[in-house]
Amino acid sequence: MKKIFLLAVLASGLAFGQTKKVTSSDVHWWGYKVAKTESSSHDGTVKVKSGNMVMKGNELVGGEFVLDMTSINATDLSGEYQGKLNGHLKNGDFFEVEKFPTATFKITSVKKNSDKVYNKLVTGNLTVKGKTSAVSFPAKVSYANGVVSLESNKFSWDRQKFDVAYKSAMKDVFVKDEIDMTVKVSAK
Repeated sequence: MKKIFLLAVLASGLAFGQTKKVTSSDVHWWGYKVAKTESSSHDGTVKVKSGNMVMKGNELVGGEFVLDMTSINATDLSGEYQGKLNGHLKNGDFFEVEKFPTATFKITSVKKNSDKVYNKLVTGNLTVKGKTSAVSFPAKVSYANGVVSLESNKFSWDRQKFDVAYKSAMKDVFVKDEIDMTVKVSAK
C-alpha cells in the first residue's frame, strides 16, 4: 500500500510539475534619456524578493518572481547623485515604492526559440504599480542536478503601460518609454 501511495505522489509531481525555489538572482535595468549626451542613460539593479520556477520533467513550464522595488539602485552613479536618482526612481515621479513596494512577473508560457544560445521564449504577465501587461523575452534555460537556471537576453518593456511616468508631461518627453532589462535566476 505504501509503495502504491509513493508511486502516486511521484507521478503527480511529474504530471503537475515540481516547484523550485529561487536561490540566486541578478536583475539589471537600463533607462534612457531622449537627448544624446554624456549622461544619456542610467543603469542599475533591483533585487528579487522571492520566486519560484515550475518544472515538468526537464522543462520549465511556469514560475513567478517578486521584485523588491524598494531595492532599486542606480549603479552608474555614486554619492550624492546616486542618492538623488534612487530617491527620484522610488518616489511618485516613477515607481512610487511606498505605495507599490513590489512588482511581479508570472510566467504564462515557455516556448522553443530558434536562437541557439537563447533557446526559449519566455512570456509572462508583468505587474508594476498595480498594472499588468504581457512581456516576452528570449532566455537561456538549463536544468541540471536539480537546479534550473534562466538567463535572459537584454529585452525591453514599455514603462508607460504601467504608469511609470514622470508626473509632468513636459519632463516625460525627455525619458524614453522603453526600459531594458536582463534577468539571471537560479532555483532548486
